[in-house]
Amino acid sequence: MSKEQITMYGADWCGDCRRSKRLLAELGVEYTLIDVETDLTAADKVREINGGAQSIPVIVFSDGTHLTEPSDIDLTAKLKSLSII
Repeated sequence: MSKEQITMYGADWCGDCRRSKRLLAELGVEYTLIDVETDLTAADKVREINGGAQSIPVIVFSDGTHLTEPSDIDLTAKLKSLSII
């Protein structure tokens, strides 16, 4: 899986973002990280995906689905369902 197939919108200060990044690293999953603090259009995209909410991380998958603030269990299940892991 190439890193273009998963995009994470997040920020350095976000604990849930750090947890999801750590899980992806442990699983050897590549992804593209977009920092909503430095890319204001990314913050707009997060609000668009979340129906106005600014919750992060938002992890977008190549099948067009996304997870917002996923637990490790939910993120792992999603990766398995897409045959990424």
